[in-house]
Amino acid sequence: MKIVDQENLSEAVEALQNGQTVVFPTETSYGLGCDATNQDAVDEIFKIKQRKSDKPLLVVVPNIEMAKKYLVWNDLLEDLSKKYWPGPLTIVGEWNKKENLATGVVAADNTIAVRVTNFPLTKFLSEKLNKPLVATSANLADAGDVYDSKQILAMFSDKSVKPDILIDGGELPQNPPTTIVSVIDNNLKILRQGQIKIN
Repeated sequence: MKIVDQENLSEAVEALQNGQTVVFPTETSYGLGCDATNQDAVDEIFKIKQRKSDKPLLVVVPNIEMAKKYLVWNDLLEDLSKKYWPGPLTIVGEWNKKENLATGVVAADNTIAVRVTNFPLTKFLSEKLNKPLVATSANLADAGDVYDSKQILAMFSDKSVKPDILIDGGELPQNPPTTIVSVIDNNLKILRQGQIKIN
């Protein structure tokens, strides 16, 4: 695993464009990501996390325009996006099948989990990739979130499959997780209350 600092992100962007996996700071904890349209890269994320393939991965996008491309848009999504995006709200909605996404990002019921991030580093990576960026927690399946780059290095030190690059943001503040809602057929369901409180 190669370590790069937050001032030198060109290498991490190039790695993402070349189908590699990258650990990066997010607004909540360290995330593990790749190009969400690259099947080999997404498969590698599941191997790194030792995660079951029936648990889909969420993606971040740099702006609402890209979210509209990958989600089947409706009035409720329009309202939520205007009110809460960019920000720590993840929306599970119906995937627009005209747009390519890897298996493992799309759930069995043809939904995807999307967030328009306002965290500068994550936003920069997704902007430069210009595609949805997988942003799952950088931990092994069923382990807790990771807030310190030293923990990442220790966790993967003896693993044969590990991320390609770590963007070292040092120790991150332990912020609450993102709020997750489901918006299917204009129906809103709260899956997890987090930083944003939705009634």
